[in-house]
Amino acid sequence: MINIGIPSKGRLRNNVIKIFKNKKMNLISERGERDLFGSIKKLPNAKIIYLHAREIIERLADGSLDIGFSGYDLLKENEINIQKKILVQKKYNFGKANLVVAIPDEWLDCQTIADLEEIDFDFKDKKNKRLRVASKYPNLTREFLFSKGVTQFKIINSLGATEIYPFTGSSEIITDITSTGETLKANNLRVLKDGAILKSQACLMMSKLSLRKTGIKKIINLLSK
Repeated sequence: MINIGIPSKGRLRNNVIKIFKNKKMNLISERGERDLFGSIKKLPNAKIIYLHAREIIERLADGSLDIGFSGYDLLKENEINIQKKILVQKKYNFGKANLVVAIPDEWLDCQTIADLEEIDFDFKDKKNKRLRVASKYPNLTREFLFSKGVTQFKIINSLGATEIYPFTGSSEIITDITSTGETLKANNLRVLKDGAILKSQACLMMSKLSLRKTGIKKIINLLSK
């Protein structure tokens, strides 16, 4: 049996399901849209499992999923030992978004990462505390800021709407995934001029543990065309 992971909700799920429809691979769920398992009419050796997009990455890494659809950002956020266990087979033209560094509009003197570097040292020297950065992407955020010389900061793990964190006293700035930037603007935030951390999009991925599994190349080829 070949296990295929599909995001369980949102636009990513809907776009992935369209891929199967376009390939004449009709997905079947006996209990309707809320069913967490499904099958493919023409492929009796395949099982569909609906999971959170983040969990799809983890399950590909441990081999309990053979094929999965998820975001490139979620793959790159994981530790390198997980990334090494997964192959990106195809990048799609949907699910496109950027992970960015965003600051409150009122920070008029801060336009670039270099400005942010000065601010983080001011926080450390004058206020004896570190600049707080709210994010759902702590690993990518930490790696990016360190690479740009911003070192005096503390990651605050975001559990909800990251945009509100600077205005509730929970953080000073944020990093967040955005497709248009409109949500950031609506919440009085703006992206630093050189604050793009990662470009992301939906991807078809495969577990390296499944490379020799019978029938998997056929399904990959069907979905990649």
